[in-house]
Amino acid sequence: MIKDILNQIKYTISQISFKRKKGIEERLKESFGEMKVDSFNFESIEKYFRKKDNSKSYQVLSDKTCNDLDFDELFMYLDRTNSRIGQQYYYNKLRNINIDKSQTELDEVIISELLENSELRISIQKRLAKLNHKDAFYIATLFQEEHINRPKWFYLVPFLSIASFGTLVLSFFMPSFFILLIAIFCLNFIIHYWNKNNLTQYVSSLPQLLKLNNIASHLLVNPLLKKLNPNLSKSIKIINEVKNRMSFFQLEAKLQGDFEIIAWFIFEQIKTLFLLEPLLLFGVLKRLDTKRNEIQDEFKFIGHIDMLISIASLRNGLDVFCIPNINASDNKIIANEISHPLLFNCKTNSIEISKKSILLTGSNMSGKTTFIRAIGLNIITGLTINTCFAKSFSFPVLKIFSAIRISDDLMNNKSYYFEEVLTIKEMLSESRKNENNIFLLDEIFKGTNTIERISAGKAVLSALTKESNIVLVATHDIELTDMLSNEYELYHFSETVENKTVGFDYKLKEGKLKNRNAIRILEINDYPNEVVNEALRISKELDKSIIPK
Repeated sequence: MIKDILNQIKYTISQISFKRKKGIEERLKESFGEMKVDSFNFESIEKYFRKKDNSKSYQVLSDKTCNDLDFDELFMYLDRTNSRIGQQYYYNKLRNINIDKSQTELDEVIISELLENSELRISIQKRLAKLNHKDAFYIATLFQEEHINRPKWFYLVPFLSIASFGTLVLSFFMPSFFILLIAIFCLNFIIHYWNKNNLTQYVSSLPQLLKLNNIASHLLVNPLLKKLNPNLSKSIKIINEVKNRMSFFQLEAKLQGDFEIIAWFIFEQIKTLFLLEPLLLFGVLKRLDTKRNEIQDEFKFIGHIDMLISIASLRNGLDVFCIPNINASDNKIIANEISHPLLFNCKTNSIEISKKSILLTGSNMSGKTTFIRAIGLNIITGLTINTCFAKSFSFPVLKIFSAIRISDDLMNNKSYYFEEVLTIKEMLSESRKNENNIFLLDEIFKGTNTIERISAGKAVLSALTKESNIVLVATHDIELTDMLSNEYELYHFSETVENKTVGFDYKLKEGKLKNRNAIRILEINDYPNEVVNEALRISKELDKSIIPK
């Protein structure tokens, strides 16, 4: 009877496990192509990027450009990764422009396989999810940061550990040794809890490194994934040399996580008596210090696979996307029905930028800045993840610089205008380096008066178009359209004002803006007639006097 009950229990457990497994697979299938429902801890996500040596990259996107283009919001939309390592790796990938055609070709082969083979994809996702705990964010510290050093008196630790063992054994034969054992235990107790501060830095990362190593060894079995790093088995083998020592810290984390108080207490006394924690911790760190490259190899391998699954998920959920045509020899941008990835039901626009740069005019909220950001974001995603939000998009390899969202730097006592001056000065410096650049600007020098703004704006915009640079600039200053017509193609966005309502079609139109509706909008919002009439009169006078025709 007892045997039957045990068999029934085993059967029930197996059924629960099967249903749970099936539930996970169904959830992964259904969520593929959907945005991630998760919180984003950018302080942790950015750590790998901030400490990584990216000096050999073609370009590292500046914080200024990322702020201008709403990069964090872009990342939250693009990120469909399954692990914290994938998040960190993907973030770094998007902020670093590196041109590697062979790597891109291999990535596309793997993405295609992930899209077609859902069984393979889900099996990989389930493994990667084991690294989705926040502690996995700390794996990168094992190869990016300096490890703590042993104190000068550390030579006493192995001596005290041996002394503890010896007095423990002798106390069974000579009880007087028990007093000495208590004295040594008290000293070890102090050292043990001194070391707790050291241990807290690694109790998160070391158990996660074991998981990383295990998952990497499983995924490397796949011949297609192995192409990402054919020599990774050497790194796995080297890290396995420290596996048993690191398992000690995995046990420690499990006991704390499960609140197994009694087992934890006994284990804690044993560790204190024999000083196991400082001995093993500093021993492991000494060995891991020589294995930084191997840990980083595994980190990149897992992160890259997770990123490719994320790209596959993104593409699967899009109605329209394209793989860009990146032509290094042709300094021309051709966008066919391009959209801003962060706008739902975004109106698409098409444009060709070849011999001249682009100057956009239009009122507030008409779509000028959104269009500029759309071009910038699509170039970034095209160069980094080979994916654009358009029917087709062709462009050269470009470095991206922007001056869109500028604010006062009160901490350093810098005004809005001074911040503009410094930002655009950097652009002018970059424009002279004989490289392919794209400069994205919105309302240049709006921190100063009209005459000087137009004068300085014209001079700067003329200078930026030299060499092989491409400029996209939005402005309210209609006067600039006449002054720059030989150097810039003119486009505009416009609105309609009817029946006391303002409507926008968000469609790009050729030529300069002809209709001005700002004062008309005052009128439909019931401003006093004398205010509207005087505004119209002054507007006509300024048209004649500020910039002579």
